[in-house]
Amino acid sequence: QVQLVESGGGLVQAGGSLRLSCAASRFIFSRYAMAWYRQSPGKQRELVAAITSGGGNTDYADSVKGRFTISRDNAKNTVYLQMNSLKPEDTAVYYCNLGRYSGSYYPYDYWGQGTQVTVSS
Repeated sequence: QVQLVESGGGLVQAGGSLRLSCAASRFIFSRYAMAWYRQSPGKQRELVAAITSGGGNTDYADSVKGRFTISRDNAKNTVYLQMNSLKPEDTAVYYCNLGRYSGSYYPYDYWGQGTQVTVSS
């Protein structure tokens, strides 16, 4: 069974940084594109960033371009999200996801438990 475990969230002031990690197991990590999504209460889950299976291409939501960086280490079965210049509107539960990238990211229905990111003003 696919397992995804997010970590690294917390409380940070606006302008600060956090680095999220997602440890993946029970599937061949290097075969899949990966992504980070986020969801706030009352809002739909949105794609934040995606990365191709080999890490050669990335894609970002307009709201985080220039501030967030997605990366992966296939040897460690881990995907990361470096978040800089955080804003209060970045407050959400962040989830990692596996899928495929064919011009754009297509998620599969596998999710971790999420990690809470709270950005204070």
